[in-house]
Amino acid sequence: MPTSRLVRAFEAFASLVLAVLLLLIIPSMALADEQSFALGSVVNAGLDTGYSESNEIKESDPHFGWQLGSFNVKGFTSVQRGGESATFLKTIGDKVSLEFELSQDINRLNGNPLLTIANDENGYDQGMQIEKSSPGFGRGTLIVRKTDYQNNSSEPQVYNDYLAGVAAGANTQVDLFEEGDYEVVLDYEIKNDVHKVGGFLFVPEASIFPDYSNYAIRFKFSVRNGNTMPFLFDAQSGSELTNESVAPNGFVIDLARSRYLNVNVKREVLTGKSFDVRSNAPAKDGDRYTDEGMYTISTENTSTGQTTEKTIYVGSDPSLKAYAAAGYSTPQIEDAVNQGAAINDNESITRRDQTDSSEQALSSDSSSASAAKSAGFNMPLLLFSAALIVLAVIILVKRRFTRTVTPFESQSTISIEGGSAGFDADDDKDDK
Repeated sequence: MPTSRLVRAFEAFASLVLAVLLLLIIPSMALADEQSFALGSVVNAGLDTGYSESNEIKESDPHFGWQLGSFNVKGFTSVQRGGESATFLKTIGDKVSLEFELSQDINRLNGNPLLTIANDENGYDQGMQIEKSSPGFGRGTLIVRKTDYQNNSSEPQVYNDYLAGVAAGANTQVDLFEEGDYEVVLDYEIKNDVHKVGGFLFVPEASIFPDYSNYAIRFKFSVRNGNTMPFLFDAQSGSELTNESVAPNGFVIDLARSRYLNVNVKREVLTGKSFDVRSNAPAKDGDRYTDEGMYTISTENTSTGQTTEKTIYVGSDPSLKAYAAAGYSTPQIEDAVNQGAAINDNESITRRDQTDSSEQALSSDSSSASAAKSAGFNMPLLLFSAALIVLAVIILVKRRFTRTVTPFESQSTISIEGGSAGFDADDDKDDK
């Protein structure tokens, strides 16, 4: 039937659209997991100098032309590059991690059985201030040191004999990292058995006077929260305050462990017909503000360059409550007061010599501006919603067609069967 063919064609087209939407959704949702950034390069660190040198690897060097492995940072949202360092920005749900992938067999470096990772029994690191110890550095030592937001450097984490426990070709997670600045060093010694004797008849092969060289992979990186919003809580109830909220008992700043945000708080009070700035100073996590006035909290994320501004009204002054109830922005409030606006008993604001319509227009403009600021799109969510709509349409059309076609087909079958029965009866009569 034509209708049936039309429905089948629609189902095929809708299924194609659904498949395309799903192909777009899956990569966009998995994008954060695919982020990876390589760090570090190898240098010749001398020999028995505490891995303090940074010599170029030349052609005569046994390490020339190949890499031991690579370090990669994963689990971040974006990265800011600056010079020899990188800053990784994390958002809600991110877990920044450092992984190491060993590319070589440490007993056969670069496919050469004469090159191996040596057991550095007298190793130490001058830069990280790691002293010699009885077990030594073993077959490679990894060192990680963190500096926090107060510029305090922690004790280095030392992983002796690190390469002996790493499988070639596998990604090994070093650690998870929160906000801070990090220094990472992998020190290792290579043994080059260029002089060997024996190996014939009954004389076993032995290495004499092997060459040793020290190498280091060094790099630095930083981790920062990508969010630029402080959380504001009522000083008495502890409930979270949104922009333009009234807090009669004051508010408290909570930076949610975002230690690298620059926060500034400006307090203004209404004196006569104008606002007067009473304080304008930096703020820190946990600061409490209870003095009456209008507070503007400005936050800057120096890593992203983004800023956020919120306004909170503290106290029981009817004027401030009226401003909050009207929903005007700070510039509109200042302009209205400076032009002699009147505050009504119901906490609404009416400008002098203006009609109610003009006041309503001002409020509408303010509401439109607020709506415009809050507008935004979540692409994965939008694509997912579209896929659900297409799937729903397919199901509805198929059910509707089934309900419409089935009775018609049933009646046709009955009519045909009835007709057949009638023909049989007529044939019987003719026979008689």
